[in-house]
Amino acid sequence: MLTSIALMFLMGLFLGGIFKRLRLPNLLGMVITGMALGPYALGLIDDKILGMSSELRQVALIIILMRAGLSLNLNDLKQVGRPAVLMCFVPACFEIAGMALLAPALLGISVLEALIMGSVIAAVSPAVVVPQMLKLMEEGYGSRESIPQLIMAGASVDDVFVIVLFTSFTSLAMGENVSWIKFVQIPVAIVTGALAGGICGFLLTAFFKRIHMRDSVKLLVLVSVSLLLVALESAVGDVIPFSGLLAVMAAGISMLKFYPVLARRISPKFNKVWVAAEVLLFVLVGAMVDIQYAAAAGLKVIVLILLVILFRMAGVFACLLKTGLAKKEKLFCMIAYIPRATVQAAIGGLPLAMGLACGQVVLTAAVIAILITAPLGALGVDLTYRRLLHKNGEKQ
Repeated sequence: MLTSIALMFLMGLFLGGIFKRLRLPNLLGMVITGMALGPYALGLIDDKILGMSSELRQVALIIILMRAGLSLNLNDLKQVGRPAVLMCFVPACFEIAGMALLAPALLGISVLEALIMGSVIAAVSPAVVVPQMLKLMEEGYGSRESIPQLIMAGASVDDVFVIVLFTSFTSLAMGENVSWIKFVQIPVAIVTGALAGGICGFLLTAFFKRIHMRDSVKLLVLVSVSLLLVALESAVGDVIPFSGLLAVMAAGISMLKFYPVLARRISPKFNKVWVAAEVLLFVLVGAMVDIQYAAAAGLKVIVLILLVILFRMAGVFACLLKTGLAKKEKLFCMIAYIPRATVQAAIGGLPLAMGLACGQVVLTAAVIAILITAPLGALGVDLTYRRLLHKNGEKQ
């Protein structure tokens, strides 16, 4: 296991650095590292690590979502208003609809199987999007129009919506009944997650003001509490719909509101932790990629993924109508909402494990989506944000 960890970090950092020098997203090098070291290639990642892959990836995601919350001002989110709410579900609906229209003709699958595939593909990856939006906020691009805040909020919530749809569609495919209650659970999970996270952030603020400790210790407390919030989702999810990841971000937002001095002081420390978490996350995502599936997917799946990206971009554009954003700013939002990675790695193989006839093709599409959209979206943001967004202090 120690050898595997060393190889993951050394090779991930090395390839990530090479891709960065080539002006490509460093995460692409980390994903390729995972593919090379993973069980479908060299097999140099210990089975014990692969067995914990889901939990380790979730820890990395928790770290970046807490970092995002500590940078998200509630006033900025209120300023965004309606588009922030629409971005949580409209682009995903457009993409799933596009998949239902195109996949049966291209791949010869049923509409229900296409809906299952669409619900796997449609979730934006906060692990790719959030770090990039934080970078934009630090450099002052688009912050005045609250564009990074809008994208972070939407990308962090739409996963809840998409996973509920995935559960509903797979239940239908398994011959089970789908209750309307499952769809009511979506807003309930969002509200309970935000409320629990907000209260947790307020209580942590009061605790930190009373009890003196080093900022590094506070960071450990925040990470530990965030892990408990996510674990709470599993514990109470069958009784009370609850989004643990949204609660983590809400806790960070609450701390920024009630204790801004600490939030601004501790946020850079999360950046340092993210250096290691980022490598771990994307190497393990890469390790999930079955290269043979990807190679056998053929041109049809690649064309399908590219076409449904256009549907998603149309959905983002619809959310931004009558917002006052310039055309180039809307175009940037459409590009920034492309990346897929974490959710696809987490649920892409579930239909196959359930024994569904579409399992193989869904897994293949999930793999291709990661390989195409993660680097495409990340590279698109890196190449366009200086041209499409205004920097604070610049004349429009």
